[in-house]
Amino acid sequence: MTTLICTLQDHLDDVNWCAFSAKLLATCSGDKTLRIYNTSDFSELPFSPLSGHGYSVHCCCFSPCGQFLASCSTDATTLVWSMVTGEIEAIMEHPGRSPVRICALSPDSTHLVSGASDGTLALWDFPSKQLHRTRAVNDTTMVACSFSPCSQVFVTGSTYGDLRLWDLDMNQLHAEKNAHDLGVTCCTFAPCILSSDRIVQFQLASCGQDSLLKIWVIKKFSSGAHKMQLLHTLTGQSAPVLSCAYSSDGQLLVSGSVDKTVTIYDAKNGVSLYTLNQHERYVTACSFCPTAPLIATGSMDKTVNIWRLEDGCSGHGGKGGKSHTVESLLTSSEGKASAGRLNLLVADWSEEDVSAWLVDEGLHQLVDKFRDNNIDGTELLSLTKETLASELFIESVGLRNKILRKIEELKNESAWSSIPDEFLCPITRELMKEPVIAADGYSYEREAIESWINTKNRSSPMTNLPLLTTLLTPNHTLKMAIGRWKTSH
Repeated sequence: MTTLICTLQDHLDDVNWCAFSAKLLATCSGDKTLRIYNTSDFSELPFSPLSGHGYSVHCCCFSPCGQFLASCSTDATTLVWSMVTGEIEAIMEHPGRSPVRICALSPDSTHLVSGASDGTLALWDFPSKQLHRTRAVNDTTMVACSFSPCSQVFVTGSTYGDLRLWDLDMNQLHAEKNAHDLGVTCCTFAPCILSSDRIVQFQLASCGQDSLLKIWVIKKFSSGAHKMQLLHTLTGQSAPVLSCAYSSDGQLLVSGSVDKTVTIYDAKNGVSLYTLNQHERYVTACSFCPTAPLIATGSMDKTVNIWRLEDGCSGHGGKGGKSHTVESLLTSSEGKASAGRLNLLVADWSEEDVSAWLVDEGLHQLVDKFRDNNIDGTELLSLTKETLASELFIESVGLRNKILRKIEELKNESAWSSIPDEFLCPITRELMKEPVIAADGYSYEREAIESWINTKNRSSPMTNLPLLTTLLTPNHTLKMAIGRWKTSH
């Protein structure tokens, strides 16, 4: 079950955003303040509320270490607060002095991006709090932003309805026009990365005024090209969806809506688990706690509700009403991959997953035939020319060959996408060829860590702490393990 454990009623106006760190919860409001709570008992910290903005505070986000909190406001500033003292550490004035609607910190704490009502974006060097670059998208308002888990790209969403992918030089890598017909309201990357020696994949959730929550796959190819594909369209809410957030392991997705509801989904399969109905007005904010099975939801009713997800909560997860415990979805680091071509374990696909794959591959005409013959992932992988002809009665030789080619591509993609994480370089997220051990104890691809050391002032890519030495030791054991894995695949 899902239990409402407390309601915070300290704000005097609409709650616009809420964010968790490992130990704290931050909320911000139209009352110009931010409030900080201890997640152990949700008591307010002594230095809370934080008062520094002149107008409504639209968004707030913690640095990964939890030491800093960034907030942005209609007053055209982004403030950085110390979570030790509650004091303002920096004031970053947005170029053009336009109201700042959104801000986001990169997972490696290197950059902060802010988006404004005039369509401008500002990318800041977070350690120095200096402006790095600016860009503008005409005739729109920036209202959503999220960094990828690798910190190398970020996505923005606007009232125009588009989603745009940018690199750290503010080059536009991809634009998904009309992602949400009436405007984007929020977007967030899932925390996980899937990679092979050819493709790096991210998952992104977005929501909008069209009352839809969408899950996308963003692929980066070795050529440098990017592609964005729609994976799921979720229709669990009946009015504009204003906010969305992933759990820390990417298993769950929560959204808040103008219909006053909070809906929780199994993010991997795009299935609604259950809906919460406790707010009296629009639900404008939602966030998962990274260290406990808790969700915070904020509303225009001026309250923040804290929910506990307890073992035994379940929803219907597809054909046959398969149930999932929310606790296991929150804490498990394993589990099946998502449906469609993002799935890593094709043999575990359900019949619905196979149907979705057929649609993705342009084989719509075969969906009913495969369903009638109960073709799941295991059956799909075992199909041959003979079974396609004699059991599925597919007469066209060309169509049979096309199906078999698609299945072969699927097998190859699945094999390479399931590379053990310890075989991937933490910097490039690619299979290592010459793994070496650095002074921080982590293994990296030699070329990648050497380049990092030469350009990043000898800091550890994993800890951000100084490397005591630049000596790199070949990891022969890991190299042999990678070789054995490649041979078997």
